[in-house]
Amino acid sequence: MAHALDSRLTARLREVLARETLTETELRELSEQADGWARTLQAQIHAGERRLARLTADPESRITQIAEELRRVETLRPELEHVREILDELDTRARELRTAWLRAALNR
Repeated sequence: MAHALDSRLTARLREVLARETLTETELRELSEQADGWARTLQAQIHAGERRLARLTADPESRITQIAEELRRVETLRPELEHVREILDELDTRARELRTAWLRAALNR
């Protein structure tokens, strides 16, 4: 389910960023959604890292458990990086929008 959410959100963010015109409200809403997803991914990574620490400290842990958790955490990292890249793009677009608005206001 998390991957489906990530795919849908990422697709929507990319679609909107591809448009020429965006409102500040749209950018703000998208930024909030992307930021929420980034926080969720970060929390999942931290939780996975804590589980890995517990598993590696326990001599009774199976190597398959450790491998599964490590694989899960390592799958989340590129997703988080991708969302952070989108957040950077949204921030750039928001700055461009505000700059254009200020220029237009000054030229009136």
